[in-house]
Amino acid sequence: MLPSLFVLLVGLTGGIGSGKSTVSEQFALLGAEVVDADAIVRQVQRPGTDVFAGIVERFGLAILSADGDLDRQALAAIVFSDADALADLNGLVHPAVGVEIERRLTEAAMTDRIVILDIPLLVESGRDDMAGIIVVDTDPDIAVERLVVQRGFSDTDARARMARQATRDERLAKADFVIDNNSDRIELEKHIRECWSWIATLATP
Repeated sequence: MLPSLFVLLVGLTGGIGSGKSTVSEQFALLGAEVVDADAIVRQVQRPGTDVFAGIVERFGLAILSADGDLDRQALAAIVFSDADALADLNGLVHPAVGVEIERRLTEAAMTDRIVILDIPLLVESGRDDMAGIIVVDTDPDIAVERLVVQRGFSDTDARARMARQATRDERLAKADFVIDNNSDRIELEKHIRECWSWIATLATP
């Protein structure tokens, strides 16, 4: 349950390669308090944490980089081709992430800012305690191209990761507002401003 002091909590999601992180950054610049699940995942997986120790125990030293941190690409290569391995990883990571998300939401409740809960797997989580859900929508082929060109993914890896997420139609079915990101940065920023105006209507009594 969310604290009663929340003024407004809005969910933000989108498939891998959709540009969701860019949208999240723009909302922060516009004044939102962003609770970023991806950033929290990185935090709870740092060396020295219980989650880090559990991951190493489950997957072995081969998923560590030379400096002793997680080699995220090596770990991803394992889990995104093995459903059982992915389930094991999620079982180690998700509980800790959930605790930290709720802690940050409680802190954010003490402010008067709009709170954006940025979660890639928001639709999959079934969470329904938000004033609305924003979906950053991108054609899957465009998303794959961006992942290959901008982040060095192989086409096969990009599509394998997409296959582990909700489908485009499943996300759109849950959307209260859709931010189209099938064009360029100028168009995206226009849609973000339109969405920010929509969020403001949710905050109006």
